[in-house]
Amino acid sequence: MGLTESTMLGLGTPAPEFELPDALSGHTITLSEFAGKKGLLVMFLCPHCPFVKHIQPGLAELAKDYAGSPLALLAISSNDVAQYPEDGPDGLRQMAAELGFDFPYCFDESQETAKAYRAACTPDFFLFDGGHRLVYRGQFDDSRPSNSAPVNGSDLRAAIEAVLADRPVDAEQKPSIGCNIKWKPGNEPA
Repeated sequence: MGLTESTMLGLGTPAPEFELPDALSGHTITLSEFAGKKGLLVMFLCPHCPFVKHIQPGLAELAKDYAGSPLALLAISSNDVAQYPEDGPDGLRQMAAELGFDFPYCFDESQETAKAYRAACTPDFFLFDGGHRLVYRGQFDDSRPSNSAPVNGSDLRAAIEAVLADRPVDAEQKPSIGCNIKWKPGNEPA
């Protein structure tokens, strides 16, 4: 199981535009749908990755805790379904049902959105403020499948709480670590 770290996109970067189908509702989701929210959390996830599976309970809890808050959540799977069929729309629907996700879970078939966000791994988290400027990119918490640290989302939660309270987010951020995005042959970012 190879480890890949977040690319740590520059803080302050504007959220890239996207137009993706939501595997749950069938609707097309765009960045403009999140206008007026105090924050936007974009999560690159997938059903098969052991690192994503490891944090699933904490992820479900985080989603539940912020439901109805001024934070918008969006999950995206960008993996090549030729290699990992379970990471396609059916797998996303199943994962969302199991975890109680009530936010869009989009399938990035072209992988253009993953490239635009410079997503590198699953899980990879990007938190934007109300003006859709990047304020956090990094790990969920210190927990990994190989250690006994609690899965509580402490790093990501601290950043979310700062955004919701109109406080600056600590710029000292640790990269997320997980499986690499499963790029289609020839589609790997340069």
